[in-house]
Amino acid sequence: MRKKILMLSVFLMIIVFINGVYVYAGEVSSNKRPVNIILFIGDGMGPAQVSAAIAVNDNTLVVEKFKYAGYCKTSSYDRYVTDSAAAATAIACGVKTRNGMIGMGPDSTAVMSILEIAKKNGLATGVVSTSAVTHATPAGFVSHNSGRGNYEDIALDFLKGTADVFIGGGSNHFVKRKDGKDLSADLKKMGYDVVFTLEDLMKSNSMKIAGLLDNEHMAKSTEGRFGMLEAMTMKAIETLSKNKKGFILMVEGSQIDFAGHDNNLNWNISEVLDMDRAVAKAYEFAEKSGNTLVIVTADHETGGLALTGGDLKQKSVSGVYASTGHTAVMVPVFSHGPGAEKFTGIIDNTDFFSKFKELLRIK
Repeated sequence: MRKKILMLSVFLMIIVFINGVYVYAGEVSSNKRPVNIILFIGDGMGPAQVSAAIAVNDNTLVVEKFKYAGYCKTSSYDRYVTDSAAAATAIACGVKTRNGMIGMGPDSTAVMSILEIAKKNGLATGVVSTSAVTHATPAGFVSHNSGRGNYEDIALDFLKGTADVFIGGGSNHFVKRKDGKDLSADLKKMGYDVVFTLEDLMKSNSMKIAGLLDNEHMAKSTEGRFGMLEAMTMKAIETLSKNKKGFILMVEGSQIDFAGHDNNLNWNISEVLDMDRAVAKAYEFAEKSGNTLVIVTADHETGGLALTGGDLKQKSVSGVYASTGHTAVMVPVFSHGPGAEKFTGIIDNTDFFSKFKELLRIK
């Protein structure tokens, strides 16, 4: 009898030990934090846009390799249907604001963005966009303005040095301004390598790069730009990763939104696939580094796209749009790397800011 009791006691001790190790291992896993964060915002990319791109791309996208997924609510302070300015402010600054406002609360008080806080803490920072860098989404991470259309004023905010690397269009807002100023000269004095072509961008060895690759928005992916976002993202990662303290990078697939407004399904899909190639490079970097969190989400959905048919063997899809504007549908969130589990379930767009600060341990 004593022998049976002893054996039972040993067995229970083993179970407790195993459970203890399991719990401990789980705690280690959940407490692992990233050194770098790469955030992709597919402007206007809802679930239907993702599904359509999957259908025509051998039934897969890179985000299918991501272990975690969820949904994000997108409403702004004063509207159920947000615009990109308010949505970018919510993501970048953790504050709901009025449509049209950038980097400000609804009372027009400036609020710090995650890039500004990261910069204060010694991290490298960057924004990449296929629109003008002064457009609503990238501006939400570097600027403070009550009007998203004040492009020349927003360009001035880039002189604060919030972004070590910024790449996209919008050169006219820096060098062909109404006030006659040439902000490229000021940027050069600050140590930026100011480049105006993709070729010169790829050649740059600077730790600070201002890549102004088009006068306004960059060309459509269907008209010669396809693949450029991939190269731009690779260059940003290569540059920012030289900072051993870590970095945070926002990459916007801007023209998914443009195509949605235009109700152009082929263009819509092309822009999602174009961003997917950039996501692939970030995923590869994250796999090699082991310390990088990659998130792919959207600021809102555009067009109210519904998929009404298709053929996976033919890699084709058909659909209809309910609107030429934005909609209030929740948008997908895909996450991979240390801390990815914090972005599952249903979250609000303001949650990104607080979770990023927590994971990076910055204040």
